[in-house]
Amino acid sequence: MFAAHEPFETGTLVTGDGHEVHWEQSGRPDGTPLLVVHGGPGSGASPWWTEFCDPDRYRVVLVDQRGAGRSRPHAGDTRDALRHNTTAHLIGDFERLREQLGIDAWVLFGGSWGSTLSLAYAVAHPERVSALVLWAVVTTRRHEVEWLTRTMGEVYPAEFDALLASLPADADRGNVPLAVNRLLLHDDPLVSDEAARAWCAWEDRIATLSGPVVPSARFQDPRFRLGFARLVTHYFGHHAFLPDDAITGRLDRIADVPAVLVRGRLDIASPLRVAHELAQALPLAELHVVEDDLHGPGSEGERILVEALDRFADPAGPPHPRP
Repeated sequence: MFAAHEPFETGTLVTGDGHEVHWEQSGRPDGTPLLVVHGGPGSGASPWWTEFCDPDRYRVVLVDQRGAGRSRPHAGDTRDALRHNTTAHLIGDFERLREQLGIDAWVLFGGSWGSTLSLAYAVAHPERVSALVLWAVVTTRRHEVEWLTRTMGEVYPAEFDALLASLPADADRGNVPLAVNRLLLHDDPLVSDEAARAWCAWEDRIATLSGPVVPSARFQDPRFRLGFARLVTHYFGHHAFLPDDAITGRLDRIADVPAVLVRGRLDIASPLRVAHELAQALPLAELHVVEDDLHGPGSEGERILVEALDRFADPAGPPHPRP
């Protein structure tokens, strides 16, 4: 891992439909372009992402997706942040920013929801993707959302029952994230905050398979908690606003794109088979299964990701020595 980069440029992409998308660049201005595709949806792009990339070899572009991070409006402030906020809108933002920055093609580096968005972008614009480096790989299809929001209730029945208990008696429990989202959009801030706490408690539980729940510090911030929960349930409740085969049915379009996929075997946020089948369908893909239960890269995954990014960087700049 490298030290976090300081940005050499920041800016705002005005979308024309009510959003202002924050972006920044770090590393070497003439280095290999790399787009960070953060997770959540709603997590925002922190400087942590740049620690995987050699600043002497990469031109790193961080983007806060609509409604998240430093983009405006923020989903923790207003329900308006969910308007004009779908996967197609996010892909369009990336394309406009790529053109604005004069980038021909870039490496996509994403995790969790960011892996879905990276793959969706790649199959839509394969000529603009030089490589994919993805961890906690998911595609946010209907059965994966069902796995996350119902099947795991068989593993954690008490915690799942607590989530269901937060819903009104007449709520449609057939789509749990959408039912929670309706509460998150309630006019009464006490109701929306209670729903955000309930959803984030479930997020904390499924973050690790074993052991006691370790509450995420970021959920202590009421604004972040509400914005994150609103965006996650907005996207999950609509299955990423994509047909089920939007990614898997078009993988032939990225058959010549090298990809490194990292997954924890016991990361229960989605079935491992999702990443396995992607790797089987992509001739230039490598799947690294880490024997871990984290919904994150972990130390072994971090090593694999850093090595992959070293490999995909333009060799013009010398790599930093690492211990």
